[in-house]
Amino acid sequence: MPQESQESREEIVQVVDGRMVAPDHPVIPFIEGDGTGPDIWRAARHVFDAAVAKAYGGRRAVRWLEVYAGEKAYRLTGSWLPEETLETIKRYRVAIKGPLTTPVGGGIRSLNVALRQDLDLYACIRPVRWYRGVPSPVRHPELVDMVIFRENTEDVYAGIEWPAGSPEAERILQFARDSGHPVHPGSGVGVKPISAFGSKRLVRRAITWALEHGRKSVTLVHKGNIMKYTEGAFRDWGYELAEEEFGDRVVREDQLASAAASDGRLVIKDRIADNMFQQVLLRPSEYDVVATPNLNGDYLSDAVAAQVGGIGMAPGANVGDEYAVFEATHGTAPKYANQDKVNPGSVILSGCMMFEQIGWPEVSRLIQEALERTISEGVVTYDLARNLEHAREVRTSEFAQAVVDRL
Repeated sequence: MPQESQESREEIVQVVDGRMVAPDHPVIPFIEGDGTGPDIWRAARHVFDAAVAKAYGGRRAVRWLEVYAGEKAYRLTGSWLPEETLETIKRYRVAIKGPLTTPVGGGIRSLNVALRQDLDLYACIRPVRWYRGVPSPVRHPELVDMVIFRENTEDVYAGIEWPAGSPEAERILQFARDSGHPVHPGSGVGVKPISAFGSKRLVRRAITWALEHGRKSVTLVHKGNIMKYTEGAFRDWGYELAEEEFGDRVVREDQLASAAASDGRLVIKDRIADNMFQQVLLRPSEYDVVATPNLNGDYLSDAVAAQVGGIGMAPGANVGDEYAVFEATHGTAPKYANQDKVNPGSVILSGCMMFEQIGWPEVSRLIQEALERTISEGVVTYDLARNLEHAREVRTSEFAQAVVDRL
């Protein structure tokens, strides 16, 4: 690999002792996204630039670099995910993106999944908390303060599947029948890989984060009572990792006489996936950091987000050991494209996660405080306004400006 010049080193986020460290003027690639993506990206960028200027008085600034994926990439290059986009993200290490089109059924594979797999972004991290003023369907949304670590590269999202009637599916069905597992002929087939390697590195990141941020527990969420050799193994490997690598800094819940007996140690516990959906509604304050295989984490993060205002207010990060891509967690909402209408909160809060990741926490704090003030004063986009009395409904760009005015 050619040696980077001094100028390029000053533009690139570096990984030092496992942590991302940004220079004062980093280049950060962005993908504006499909559908409503351009609207929410413009709004978010306005907030980001204003917050960085406010936090550092001009000493620091982001140099944004557009890269392409999704419909815009296809129009410009004939590829939904150009190799140049992946190489640019690898060069600069950190990127942020809006929502991308994913066909249901046939067509291209999910671009979000492709990015995660091609860059080995094995941890999908979704913090879920309530911001004052956001309407909620539950009585006490303030009790929700969870960070969900969802494994990103394995499970059914690995995309290993074959259509019904294909020779590959028929061979696997025949193998299943020969092994004593009756399966209906003509079934489509998918394979659900879950490995010790993938499970342990995800749980390692969740426990490390919990210890660094003073959290009280990590809960392993799984369906191991039925899928014993995949999700049950995820649970077992998670406990093994905790005991082997974190020693007396952690303690299993089943080894405690009472919660007070943890003596300040991080409590490791597990819950069956279906029961966890009930738990986060009835006893959300008992859950802190959650580690889960891919599909469970996808469902659970959206369900918990609903308690604090919906996925329009839910940020997301896809993080690996070398790269990180931050994203709006909702879809493209094409019927609202170019209407300056939708809530940019998800991508704005994802940017807050990005600034924390690169070592600029002051920016994240300013944005979150200003966003909360904006919403608590009733200045909101249509999705929140319809559930708030006396709200002042504003457009996407107007919401961004309202946040900037309150920095």
